[in-house]
Amino acid sequence: MSSLVSESPPVATPAKRPTGEILFALVFVSVGVAGLVTAGSIPIPPSETGIGPRAFPYIVCGMLVLCGAGVVLQVLRGKVGQAEDSEDLDVTAKTDWVALAKLVGFVVLHIFLIEPAGWPVAAAVLFSGAAWSLDAKPLWKVITVSVVLALVLQYVFGGLLGVSLPPGPLLEGVAFFHG
Repeated sequence: MSSLVSESPPVATPAKRPTGEILFALVFVSVGVAGLVTAGSIPIPPSETGIGPRAFPYIVCGMLVLCGAGVVLQVLRGKVGQAEDSEDLDVTAKTDWVALAKLVGFVVLHIFLIEPAGWPVAAAVLFSGAAWSLDAKPLWKVITVSVVLALVLQYVFGGLLGVSLPPGPLLEGVAFFHG
């Protein structure tokens, strides 16, 4: 005896446009294009005979444009990323506007602190403020890690690589922090 099971055909749901994924990829493309345009204004010293200072920005920005354009093409072809089952994502959660405002405030404060206080102090304030805004605890550990990270970054970029990061009045006399 055979039983007849009537299954209804699957209902076709209209495909949602992956606008967010396309916009994200277009940000990469636009940053890459802006970098390519501005890299042309990097001065090349007359003594330069090998790979000049424009090479690295051209390579990185070119890759940004290529990767961003590739992602846009893939998304337009329908190959969009799927959320993993293990992702801890609460789609019903509301945006924490207070935390977002704190983060924006600390970024703005960082910008205004760089010149008078120096990059390490401004970076330590930014790192500590961002962690505090996201409820990192205990606060004394956050501040300690932020100060150490800011000093390490100042040493690596300012002292070793010669990047001009203003050390500020607290580190003015310490030679290995200068770029």
